[in-house]
Amino acid sequence: MLLGSGNLASQLGPVLTMAGAEVIQVYSRRITHARKLAKTLGASATNKIEKISTDADLYLFAISDGAIRLVAELLSKHLSEKGNYIFAHTAGATSKLVFKGLTKYYGVFYPLQTFSKDRLADFSTIPFCIDGNQKLVRTKLTHLAKTLSPNVSLITDEQRAVLHVAAVFVNNFTNALFSTGKEILDQHQIPFQLLTPLILETAKKVQENPPLKMQTGPAKRGDQKTIQRHLNLLNHTPAWQELYQQLSDLIIQQHKK
Repeated sequence: MLLGSGNLASQLGPVLTMAGAEVIQVYSRRITHARKLAKTLGASATNKIEKISTDADLYLFAISDGAIRLVAELLSKHLSEKGNYIFAHTAGATSKLVFKGLTKYYGVFYPLQTFSKDRLADFSTIPFCIDGNQKLVRTKLTHLAKTLSPNVSLITDEQRAVLHVAAVFVNNFTNALFSTGKEILDQHQIPFQLLTPLILETAKKVQENPPLKMQTGPAKRGDQKTIQRHLNLLNHTPAWQELYQQLSDLIIQQHKK
């Protein structure tokens, strides 16, 4: 049973079915979204908690962090208290204890990757972080994850919280910097695609070497003249100047250690 129809649910549902799991139903607050995803899975769809199937072994919550507890509370009232079903969520920053007191078995099924509906992810390369309140849960979720990826680890709530923070730095923040770089180029009618080889090479290098060792650029060299020249070019946007200076200072401090 899949709860959610967003970026992750839209990709996770199909790969689960291809791996042999049966997704019997899709729940979403928006019935049109639930029906669209359910159609691709050969499943039923609902936008009502009281209509959710009581026959599932696993209720997988691929919904926003803030909604997990509320939906789980409503669902637990709908299901049999003596059921052997598992509640598991796919969130990076939410404890498994969000389900405490609602069901006997609960855990985490977290694929560490960024997802978009219009870009197909290769799940065979994605790390899965598994946790559970009992060994039985960890075993079952690990088995399911290994049908999708060979990269499966038991990760505690505390470790996953740290992983999620690090993931924000390497993904969300870098993507915001890509957007800033594009805005700078757009102002001068320069195509962003000129930076694509640089972006790809940067990502490749840190897969083979420590990121600190791979750092290049004016801040790494201590080239204050170039740094000041760049700051002058950004003088029309103080926020960009401040960001450039802060990141340059970070690089300088990292290389003083």
